Amino acid sequence: MSTDTLSEETREKLSTVSTATLTTQMYKRGFRNVFMQGVGRLTTAHDRNMVGPAFTLRYIPAREDLDDLSVFQDYDHPQRKAIETCPEGHVLVMDSRGDASAASAGNILITRLMKRGAAGIVTDGGLRDSYQIAEYDIPSYHSHPSPPTNLIKHHAVETLNEPIACGGVAVYPGDILVGDLDGVVVIPRHLADEVAKDAAEQEIHEEFIYSEVAGGKPLRGTYPPDEAAKARYAEWRKKRDG
Repeated sequence: MSTDTLSEETREKLSTVSTATLTTQMYKRGFRNVFMQGVGRLTTAHDRNMVGPAFTLRYIPAREDLDDLSVFQDYDHPQRKAIETCPEGHVLVMDSRGDASAASAGNILITRLMKRGAAGIVTDGGLRDSYQIAEYDIPSYHSHPSPPTNLIKHHAVETLNEPIACGGVAVYPGDILVGDLDGVVVIPRHLADEVAKDAAEQEIHEEFIYSEVAGGKPLRGTYPPDEAAKARYAEWRKKRDG
């Protein structure tokens, strides 16, 4: 699975297009299940999308003889190790089985991840210290706030960066995650460049359609466009592109 660095062009396009547009582009390619369910944006002080390759951590249900507070004395505990090894520019994605009754992480770990240059953090569980994390300069996505420590419900699996599920979507290491205020989309790495290009074109076209509808045009003939609307779009595009 390729984890090659995204080109600046692709990253720039993905940083501005909506997840709604991306789900449409993925559907055109036969992918129906790419939008994480029950995963929402916690941090709001960002005007651009979260974009980055996935680095994964998986939680299974905790077991009392293995998950007591003493395990956090080990600097190589898988949760800690994931924070310290997630590459710069990547998104740490955590499979918490959709269980937000205990936290997947908290403010100290996410601060460390932010300082290491991660592109974001995503869990289908909860985050503790959410009121603090909401102000951080790292895109963060979760289900809902969850103060209890992860050890109450979650056992971090030692093997990192393997295929996981998050929000009901398969996530493979190196998949490209794009998150906006609506949520998070997963794009297989080999499709990211073409999806980014086509999504950017789709949004330009929809900008024109929106202006038509906002100006009083009916849906018939406009959305989808008939030949007359296509001709108006061609003229509009010429003016837009200078």
